[in-house]
Amino acid sequence: MAVRRRKLRSGTVLLGGMGVLAATLTACGSEPDRRCVDPKTHKVLPDYKCDDDGTGRYYYGGHVSSGKVTDGSFDKSAVDRGGFGSGSGSGGG
Repeated sequence: MAVRRRKLRSGTVLLGGMGVLAATLTACGSEPDRRCVDPKTHKVLPDYKCDDDGTGRYYYGGHVSSGKVTDGSFDKSAVDRGGFGSGSGSGGG
């Protein structure tokens, strides 16, 4: 008795490939993390403190340790967005 293998339809393979492509493009185009931060102390603040009349500024990328941010930037364009196949975010402080 011969064993028959079922062939996948090319449409199924195409759809699977499109899903991988969509996930890759979404990851590459994602925005860096944004946190409201005190510009002098780099302490994380509630988002409402970054409103027009607030004392905070948005800080992009970086990491939070003990309530303070590091390794990011107040300049959004200076932060590497990361995504598929890239390193972690970086930028000047």
